[in-house]
Amino acid sequence: MAEAAQSPGDPGTSPKPLFAGLSEIAISRDIPIEGEITIPVRSRIREFDTSTLNESVRNTIMRDLKSVGKKFMHVLYPRKSSALLRDWDLWGPLILCVALALMLQKGSDNEKDGGPQFAEVFVIVWFGAVTITLNSKLLGGNISFFQSLCVLGYCILPLTVALLICRLILLAEQGPINFMIRLFVVIVMFAWSVIASTAFLADSQPPNRKALAVYPVFLFYFVISWMILTFTP
Repeated sequence: MAEAAQSPGDPGTSPKPLFAGLSEIAISRDIPIEGEITIPVRSRIREFDTSTLNESVRNTIMRDLKSVGKKFMHVLYPRKSSALLRDWDLWGPLILCVALALMLQKGSDNEKDGGPQFAEVFVIVWFGAVTITLNSKLLGGNISFFQSLCVLGYCILPLTVALLICRLILLAEQGPINFMIRLFVVIVMFAWSVIASTAFLADSQPPNRKALAVYPVFLFYFVISWMILTFTP
């Protein structure tokens, strides 16, 4: 007599495991498995090389100084390059602005005579650079805000050199020849600053609006040049 099939609810039967039979399923080796769970060695080495977390303070300062020096060389030898636009920073413009403000201060025993002039130069440089940048953006320029500030600030370098030369010339006796030499130096350095800045900023403007973008740059460096030329210790 055949045994009657026991129902699942019978107390004498043990329930089968829920995932019973999965062990009998074999995964074919022909099925490709995508993705990797390990990080490639080259990627880890590259990430370690570009990280500055383990870099010493001295190496960081030297690297930044070398970067500022390279940008100064790009301004002294103006050419179409994306170095100032790609690796922009505001250290160079800050150094040049402080140097201009300090050299334009008149030697006086009264502290009130020197303070406002420092603030005046500082405000003229940064307010003028911000105004030119906003004008460039409104004209449809494809350059970022800080990239424009970086270029305009670094291109003050020729005018800073002109101020240093003029201060050395003013150590001699003042006269018409003295003034003509200072005028020549300031004009040359003014043209140098305008050419250097337009070499970096001209291509970022629409072709039919380049003149509107260059004109404020001309005025910006003209005001700084006038301050240098009219300076008397």
